[in-house]
Amino acid sequence: MKFEGTATDVADWSTSSTTSITRISPLDHVQRDSAPRRPSPADRVAEYLSQAPAKSLATLGRSAQLTAAVLRYSVVDTVRMRMPVQELVEQMWSLLKVTALPALLMAIPIGAEVSVQVGGIMNQVGANSLAGAASGLGVVGQGAPMAAGLLMSGAAASAIASDLGARAIREEIDAMRVMGVDPVERLVMPRFLAMIAIAPILCIIIIFAGVFAGLLISANVNNVVPGSFWQSFGAFATPTDLAFSVLKALLFAAIVVLIASLRGLEAKGGPKGVANAVNASVVLSVFCIFLTNLLVSQVQMMFFPARLA
Repeated sequence: MKFEGTATDVADWSTSSTTSITRISPLDHVQRDSAPRRPSPADRVAEYLSQAPAKSLATLGRSAQLTAAVLRYSVVDTVRMRMPVQELVEQMWSLLKVTALPALLMAIPIGAEVSVQVGGIMNQVGANSLAGAASGLGVVGQGAPMAAGLLMSGAAASAIASDLGARAIREEIDAMRVMGVDPVERLVMPRFLAMIAIAPILCIIIIFAGVFAGLLISANVNNVVPGSFWQSFGAFATPTDLAFSVLKALLFAAIVVLIASLRGLEAKGGPKGVANAVNASVVLSVFCIFLTNLLVSQVQMMFFPARLA
């Protein structure tokens, strides 16, 4: 075979042929064997269990610091008359808009369900006159504060976490710190006080709507006399039950705001980070609300046992 061409063509052909040949080194197999392997599920579980306690304690520490800072700014700004009243009113109205109507709609089935469930038992034992007592102990003691807490954790917590998370993603939180403005004082404290202010309102709305729904069901379905309903309700539902119900709502409000604010301020990773912050704030708020309700109810039963008013 005879190759026809210039010396330059021959040189180019030899260079391209040389570079196109793949050279295999004896160390390639060693390098492939030494490549990092994907951890197994057991390794992931072990790593998570070893790191979870430390991360949980760190989160509790940051939550305690945030709580102390919010309480300090609330007292200091009130004493110095530097409270952002306009921001506080705007946050109250914003949070009340997203929780008031759902609270009313949620209270009606709660009162009706209590009356329906208890009414059947009352009819069987012949104690229809105690339907009001059942509604009082059920709605006032447990239904109203739990419904208020779940509404605040679902609607208010998601609104707070998404707002603060979006600000953190846009680096507004860092910009405020650079300018010497504490985001806890400027953003978290007004939302905390606003939620504390509207929590008793939500609780009272749910109590009234739930009790009246129970009255309608008892009078129209279980043939209970309205006077007997109110008499038994007043005999068993004491002012102590109402005070503990409002106290639970206040504790739930504080828990919801602090958890949502912490998750929102620490949001990272773009829109996905904001979504994760909202999800975590709602889930943690619901868990803490159930745990707090159990503890407060136990304290109430220990020191203020149920008795006739």
